[in-house]
Amino acid sequence: MSRVRQRSPRVTLLGFTVPDDVLAEIIARDTIMPTQTHTFAWGLVRSLRAADCPVHLLSAAPVSTWPGNRQVRFRPGRFRQDDVDGHLLAFVNLLGLKHLTRFGAAWRTGSRELREQATDVLLVHGVHSPFLWFGVLRARRRGVRVVPVLTDPPGVALPTDGRLVRLLRGLDVALVRAALARCAGVIALTPALADDFAPGRPRLVMEGICVAGPAIVAEPSPVETRDVVYAGGLSRAYGVDRLVEAFRGLPGDDLRLCVYGRGELEGWLRGQAAVDPRIAPPELLPRAELLPRLSRASVLVNPRPVDQDFVRWSFPSKIIEYLATGVPVVSTRLPGIPADYTPWLAFAEPDTVDGLRTALAGVLSLPRHEARERGAGGARFVRETREPVAQGRRMHDFLADLCGLTDGRDAPADVPASAPDRVG
Repeated sequence: MSRVRQRSPRVTLLGFTVPDDVLAEIIARDTIMPTQTHTFAWGLVRSLRAADCPVHLLSAAPVSTWPGNRQVRFRPGRFRQDDVDGHLLAFVNLLGLKHLTRFGAAWRTGSRELREQATDVLLVHGVHSPFLWFGVLRARRRGVRVVPVLTDPPGVALPTDGRLVRLLRGLDVALVRAALARCAGVIALTPALADDFAPGRPRLVMEGICVAGPAIVAEPSPVETRDVVYAGGLSRAYGVDRLVEAFRGLPGDDLRLCVYGRGELEGWLRGQAAVDPRIAPPELLPRAELLPRLSRASVLVNPRPVDQDFVRWSFPSKIIEYLATGVPVVSTRLPGIPADYTPWLAFAEPDTVDGLRTALAGVLSLPRHEARERGAGGARFVRETREPVAQGRRMHDFLADLCGLTDGRDAPADVPASAPDRVG
């Protein structure tokens, strides 16, 4: 027996859900590439609306701090995309001032919007301390439930961080932890994120959303090649260098390694392409052009090493995007990958050059019909279980419980109305 719905929660999503044209401008001029942040944010919107939750957006441009992005002043404005209204928040893109001005903008604009939209839930995308503390200090006192969506751990240090930046990151982690302890609940990509940063809070574990449209029928490549494809950050932290070394040891003149993205290894990868005709130079493509390339690959690869500190909190969104194409997928066995993905992934074990090479060789040696069946099964799995309607239903029920908008007397026996932990 299912719970009786009184009404759907009214949600204000505070984070980085910007229009597509704003994202295109950021990608053109920034050192980061927030494509996955953008895709996930709009996936949240689509899922909530599929579950009949009214959604309004308060958004800041997802940019790196100057000089990573040379624009210093970001102005406020209104926007509308996919029949959803939103406000762009103003801020000054300088170290320290960025957090202070985003907090001020959220306080000014957000306070008014929470009142006008009659918001039940302030959903905060990410562990951005200005937005979390706006929720704790303002929204919560108005009776609004504050629910962060934890996609990454706070305060991840970068190799380029100086002493001052590392000090500020440490302070930010303390602020984030204190804010999370005061929130109504959390939605987390992995159990470890909830366990480590929001212990004791009600939680919904939801590793991602399949936002793929209809299956793409890719045009055949003009050259008969079998493409091994990676898309994402081009860095050693993501195992791209290991992937190149693994690929080099694979036999077959018809094999080609294609990498798509941006990062520290771009120059190195161009050098590899210059000496090995089977390696294509790296490319950065719009999503509309990238998806057909993924769909006509022979195998898609997630080579991220498992021995890094942040990996236990991570679920790479590319896993869902890869599987949705219907192409076989090779991945390292990251601890954040749920067990029900196991039948649809070929794991590189160990996550070394040799382990990657063995896993790739195993997929490439599959008979064509078997490779197609494996790819189709993975696509069916994510499209049926991780698409917006399914994930939206999970979020709706979790948020409705937090707001007291369901009648717990009709709760199913295996999920008590008071259960603090849900895994979706």
